[in-house]
Amino acid sequence: MPLLSALQAAAAPLPPAPEEVLALRVLAVLQPLRADPEVVAAAALHLWPALREALPGSALAASPRLPPLLEGLAAAGQVSALHHQRQGKGNAEGLRRLLLALVRDLRAVLVLLAVQLVRLREAASLPPDERRALAELTSDIHAPLANRLGIWQLKWELEDLAFRWLQPDTYQRIARLLDEKRGDRERFIQDAMRRMREALAEAGIAADVAGRPKHIYSIWKKMQRKGVPFSELYDIRAVRVLVDDIPACYSVLGLVHQLWPSIPSEFDDYIAHPKGNDYRSLHTAVIGPGGQTLEVQIRTHQMHEHAELGVAAHWRYKEGGGADASFERKVAWMRQLLEARDEGEEALLAGFSTELVEDRVYVLTPRCEVIDLPRGATVLDFAYAVHTEVGHRCRGAKVNGRIVPLDHQPATGDRVEILTAKTAEPRRDWLMSSQGFLVTGRARDKVRAWFHRIDRSRNLQAGRELLEKELRKVALLQADLAPVLAKFRFETLDDLHLALALGDLGPSQVSRTLHDHAQAQKAPADAAASLVSRRPQAPASKAPFTVEGVGNLLSQIARCCQPVPGDPIVGYLTRGRGVSIHRAGCASVQRLLARQPDRLLPVDWGRAGSSSYEVDLTLRAFDRKWLLKDLTNVIAQLGVNILGVQSRVDEAQGMAELRIAVRVGDYGQLSDLLGRLNAVPGVQEARRIG
Repeated sequence: MPLLSALQAAAAPLPPAPEEVLALRVLAVLQPLRADPEVVAAAALHLWPALREALPGSALAASPRLPPLLEGLAAAGQVSALHHQRQGKGNAEGLRRLLLALVRDLRAVLVLLAVQLVRLREAASLPPDERRALAELTSDIHAPLANRLGIWQLKWELEDLAFRWLQPDTYQRIARLLDEKRGDRERFIQDAMRRMREALAEAGIAADVAGRPKHIYSIWKKMQRKGVPFSELYDIRAVRVLVDDIPACYSVLGLVHQLWPSIPSEFDDYIAHPKGNDYRSLHTAVIGPGGQTLEVQIRTHQMHEHAELGVAAHWRYKEGGGADASFERKVAWMRQLLEARDEGEEALLAGFSTELVEDRVYVLTPRCEVIDLPRGATVLDFAYAVHTEVGHRCRGAKVNGRIVPLDHQPATGDRVEILTAKTAEPRRDWLMSSQGFLVTGRARDKVRAWFHRIDRSRNLQAGRELLEKELRKVALLQADLAPVLAKFRFETLDDLHLALALGDLGPSQVSRTLHDHAQAQKAPADAAASLVSRRPQAPASKAPFTVEGVGNLLSQIARCCQPVPGDPIVGYLTRGRGVSIHRAGCASVQRLLARQPDRLLPVDWGRAGSSSYEVDLTLRAFDRKWLLKDLTNVIAQLGVNILGVQSRVDEAQGMAELRIAVRVGDYGQLSDLLGRLNAVPGVQEARRIG
């Protein structure tokens, strides 16, 4: 292989070093796993920094998948550090998930497991504290991953060595029990294997028969699970028979039961009924020579290879519980990679980046615990995921030591610290989806539940205030709310106020409904409009909007109220300046029409395409540093153009009043903009003028 040849050439002139010894031992562990050249190269370069410096850059460039492997191995060190820093014994599952999130190319997991195994083999020379920490890390992270990936060659030894250093007394006791009967057990197994080979040869069945070692940790786990002493385990003495096909498996099973009496309760057919992980084999226990129990496992060579190399991963069976879809996709991809050897591996690797788009983020608490959140979740979602009371008392957050707003979305590996108040006091605008504070349904339900516990009168008052604030913001304070009650099936205004207070309905939904209803109520054209519509067509107006019902008359948006599409509007026929378009509730046009009602023209918005409209906004906020910067950032993020800004500061009260002229596309963008401006820290009110 060109890559391996380049590595050998780079390593030849390097002086011997401890890193080289570790790298060679790790490569020896990887060899029976049939690791591909890139995994071998990544292991050598990760463990032997001098080799990486000596390797020509062209060799790395020729293998584009090698850098992600090296990055994954480097990132995995964070998980080991977090495991050491964590407080308490829980959350190992979160650290395992964080590891798989950081290691984008899961072939790196093979290297991590091999490195951990080599270090455990040499742990006897370490100080007791370091040895125990290494064993705990293995037990919590590496052994379960090897189990989930079904890499038995590594899993069994990782479990045994970790068990040896974590519970040395129990380990030695079981080891002594095995050693005391080792000679008898070996003679028993040799006798059973001889008789089995003779029976297979007589029946003409080609098979490989071998003794199967029972691992100490596995023995201890079975004793704990079944609540039985060492003497009552049936599989301390065991053999494995490998044959060519499935019919031969059942033929061998019949021969075994002819040779020795079976124990019916100890028979499992995992070929007809595979485990949930696709593990397949026949397991039976019999009364063997001398009345001793013997376990026999019968499977095909292919089944055995799958079990040994990890394709048949049975982590659910062993550990219980479930896993989310993204985690299972990663584990499934790893199993496919172990199974794909030649023709399919390139295609599998090529599709890796698109197949495994991570839809979760793994965020750290200050105590190094891992919180699993959906992608797009905010730091406020994180607070509620930690504990309901933490969410209720949340007033701010720090991400990696930097203060962020509550709608900030942390990334995998970020460390989040929630800043809390002494009392629980969620804010009602956390429930407004337009504000973007909460993404997860679970967190929203917790906030709703908190407000449900408040007495009815307080909720009613809060709902009224929310509604009044929204309607004032969009200049619809005097609007008839009957269409809203009808659409959302509320019997009374109190029902509407309660829904708003409890977050079941957003204030913006109310204002949107009022605007939609006004648009739907198209008044029939009166006589004046009919006359106007029959006039000869003139060249198209250069105005950036279209108003139906006024034909070729000159028309313009009134500056006093500045209607935008979605607003109910009326036309006022001026002298010499055409038709002036006002909002229906505009005080100026109402005064004009009171004197000359015949100048009223029923008009409506036409289809204006991608036109935009000027709107004046007024804001009141506490005067502070960076206030204008924060406001203009919010406006820019929505793609709204700023036409002008006027400001005035009342130094006595510490308040700033701003008038901002903007250009918006439609009512929806205007409503969203006002909602976001009201959420800027320090803003007391942001509304449309008119």
